[in-house]
Amino acid sequence: MSLLLMAWYFVCFVTVILLLIALRTCRKPKNYPPGPKWIPFVGNTYQLSKLAATKNGQYLAFEELRQRYKSDIIGLKLGREYVVIVFGNDLLNETFHRDEFQGRPDNFFMRLRTMGKRRGITMTDGDLWKVHRSFAVRHLKLLGLGQRRVDELIHDEYQLMVDRLFDATKSVTPTLYLQSAVMNVLWELTAGTKFEDPKLLTLMRKRSSAFDMAGGLLNQIPWLRYLAPTRTGFSLITEINQQLYSLISNIIVEHKKTITHTTRDFIDAYLNQMKKEEIYNTMFTEEQLIAVCLDLFIAGSSTTSSTLDFAILAMARWPDVQAKVQSTLDEIQPPGTYITAEQILKNRYVEAVLLETKRLNHVTPIIGPRRVLRNTNLNGYNIPKNTTILMSLYSVHQDQLKWGDPEVFRPERFMDTNGKINTTEDMYFFGFGKRRCPGEALAQRFVNLAFANLIHDFTIEIDQLPDGVNCGILLTPKPYKIKMTKRK
Repeated sequence: MSLLLMAWYFVCFVTVILLLIALRTCRKPKNYPPGPKWIPFVGNTYQLSKLAATKNGQYLAFEELRQRYKSDIIGLKLGREYVVIVFGNDLLNETFHRDEFQGRPDNFFMRLRTMGKRRGITMTDGDLWKVHRSFAVRHLKLLGLGQRRVDELIHDEYQLMVDRLFDATKSVTPTLYLQSAVMNVLWELTAGTKFEDPKLLTLMRKRSSAFDMAGGLLNQIPWLRYLAPTRTGFSLITEINQQLYSLISNIIVEHKKTITHTTRDFIDAYLNQMKKEEIYNTMFTEEQLIAVCLDLFIAGSSTTSSTLDFAILAMARWPDVQAKVQSTLDEIQPPGTYITAEQILKNRYVEAVLLETKRLNHVTPIIGPRRVLRNTNLNGYNIPKNTTILMSLYSVHQDQLKWGDPEVFRPERFMDTNGKINTTEDMYFFGFGKRRCPGEALAQRFVNLAFANLIHDFTIEIDQLPDGVNCGILLTPKPYKIKMTKRK
């Protein structure tokens, strides 16, 4: 047999194998949820990316697919990963509570955030997650979460933030000031020090826009990082990781030098736990401590400050609502006097305004991701083990049947005829069930105190409206400017 003929047979053999593989990658599991056809090897990656660009957001692309296929559950394949999106209150509620939906994906993007290994709290599951989530919640509470110490930290940061905002210029973009204030409070509890690195905060904000909840191209086609490290976000996340790990490692080294029996912050509490368990095969390690601190940093760096961003914008856009907020706060005490959390929590109108802000522009319109722990069934469809589940909060917050006019900013929708707040259990602002956000108490307290006192002390006017929103892992307003006038 000639070499030419052998080469021809080899090419035919390879071609057949590739065709069989391509066909296999396009085959959907039996009774999989409805969705667009899959392209060989990449699935729906290109289609979803194009649709998200057209609709100006992945969460709006998902909503388009929901309407197109007339289904509250959509099945996709992104890269090699099965991805299912659920919509509507009933399916979200079911997903939040069923045990088989409590896992986290174990993929390239999730491991990349913790230097290639499954560590931390946010993106782990099983015993490691249970033990460390319980430890973090318990010790942050002992350190003052929801108590007087946190209120004092928020008060100090509020005063510093106001001084910077009011003195910065006649027209100011408050975003980084808000983000810095949130991080300082969180970092005081975690590491016993203020966080003074505006460059890193800016990088973190870029991170929240560069990726989506499904991990983007970096997760779906990870080898692209070699061809396009900047386009895929690989360079950005690598730079952030290096800076954060260096920062946290140095803080841990200093804590080891000065640690005593008195627990000053979360790092102290963790190091003491490591000492107690060092004779055992423990899951409390320095690498895990770094990852947990990283989780706390990522969780607090943008979500709370972006919620405040949208609340401030809402007051500038709807001055009649702002005036009503100020009127209700003036009944407590005159402008220029700091209002406490207890006083604010009694103000139902302020609570309704913040609820409506989060409903209209929630910072996480898509939440998750969850990993399916075993083959299961949802809404009559088969969901294979290890499928990634994403949940559309947007579908609940913008439900036409529930709200009637969901596009309208109307805080009164959350108040009954007696002025009491209607139940908000089905809003899922902080998730629900076992994986409900452990930082909810701190986030709520900071937003309540900072928002109420800012609107009480100043009249906010818009100077430059944002040109839409940034859509990534988080929904954040694009740069805008406000004018702040001291109230008397």
